[in-house]
Amino acid sequence: MIRNIEDLDFTKQYTYADYLTWRFEERVELIRGWISRMSPAPLASHQIISMALSAEIYMYLKGKPCKVFAAPFDVRLTNKRKSIDSKSIISVVQPDISVICDLGKIDNKGCIGAPDWIIEILSPGNTRKEMKEKFSLYEENGVREYWIVYPEYFQIQVFDLFNDKFVSRGTYVQEDLIPVGVFEGFSIDTDAIFKESL
Repeated sequence: MIRNIEDLDFTKQYTYADYLTWRFEERVELIRGWISRMSPAPLASHQIISMALSAEIYMYLKGKPCKVFAAPFDVRLTNKRKSIDSKSIISVVQPDISVICDLGKIDNKGCIGAPDWIIEILSPGNTRKEMKEKFSLYEENGVREYWIVYPEYFQIQVFDLFNDKFVSRGTYVQEDLIPVGVFEGFSIDTDAIFKESL
């Protein structure tokens, strides 16, 4: 059992079985077995946007067989392999928002397998490398829709999975209406998301 993050070997690959034994306060993710430190506590604007998006999605999903989860919430990605043994899982991420429609993927530890829709809200601590790695990880695992929110620019970039590859649908700005690809007839007004942010 590891109680201090400094006791980890950052040159070594780990598994979800290892991850379960860590007892330190810092939040980390595993991307293909490599430790990725998460940013310090998000900015207030990040949290306002996250709450606004989560509230819009939650209200839409009421009475529907899908659930929305906000970070911290572990998503264990298996790269579409059948084995879900904790020693074979090498990617554990905590997306800002995850929407899951196959409720069989949800357990008390989080989600096992790809959510249908993931939203990541960029913070100053997010590195380009980290976002590139997550992009390919989500693509490989079959996330159907992926949004990247840029709070500083009041923009949301949207990707849809097509033939196992993410295809950019475009970048939406304030006052745009964004259709949600995984839910026909559901759109999110960017004004409702950005108007309260700092």
